[in-house]
Amino acid sequence: MKSVSAFLTCSGLFLLLLSTNTIAQSVKLTKVWETDTTVTTPESVFYDSKTNTIYVSCINGGPAPENSKSFIAKVSPDGKVLQRITEGLNSTKGLIVSGNKIYVTEIFKLVEIDLKTGKVIKKYDVPEAKFLNDVTADESGMVYFTDMRNNRIWMLHNGMIMKVSEGGPLNNPNGLLYEKGKLLVGNGDGKILAYDIKTKQYTTLAEGMGGIDGLVSDGKKGYFASEWRGKIWHVTPDGKIELLHDTVDQKINTADIDYIPSKKTLLVPTFFVNKVLAFKVD
Repeated sequence: MKSVSAFLTCSGLFLLLLSTNTIAQSVKLTKVWETDTTVTTPESVFYDSKTNTIYVSCINGGPAPENSKSFIAKVSPDGKVLQRITEGLNSTKGLIVSGNKIYVTEIFKLVEIDLKTGKVIKKYDVPEAKFLNDVTADESGMVYFTDMRNNRIWMLHNGMIMKVSEGGPLNNPNGLLYEKGKLLVGNGDGKILAYDIKTKQYTTLAEGMGGIDGLVSDGKKGYFASEWRGKIWHVTPDGKIELLHDTVDQKINTADIDYIPSKKTLLVPTFFVNKVLAFKVD
């Protein structure tokens, strides 16, 4: 009886420690606001800290090349839709603000937009483009973006489009994040890859998710990753994954997300639901 009692005591302590450890590492999302439905088919969101403004790329219809009704919307940090600043775009995808410009992908082109006026400065043709998607930028303002169906990563350098990487472990690459000399890539096979720009070598940071759409830093050396179909994951610095949010059954999409560390707020575009949601991160 003594050995059984000791075993049960040890087991209980182990479960308690395991439970405590799990609680300590867990991340919780609590919805704090949502926009109205004028952000039609929102695909990508980006918070610009300099202007304290959220920018949203709105497909405004089906994600097809012939759709020329896409636009970019400005949203306040509390979820109020302010205005449309750029219209007449073609099926917009990933979006980022870099310096005094907005960069957004259409299916076949990278679009450069004046941040202040919202006017299109230039559209860059991308060789053999099939389905351009997410966009990121480094500290110098260099812009990088994915071609999902071509398994390619491109960059805009001194006004020229140049290929960064092709093939290899890239598998329907979508989400893209620049971080300390590396490009983090959200793959269609559910892996997060790290591409070293200098050595041109790939490593795998995390795996076990579905096809990744958005990929952003959590401000603590970890990441948030979204699956378009309706899941959001947290990824620890050592590559462990935790499912935070699942609205697949409710058919609420989770497209190209962004995170505001100073506000502990995760921004989530819902695509066909026509809203941007904001979640407090605890």
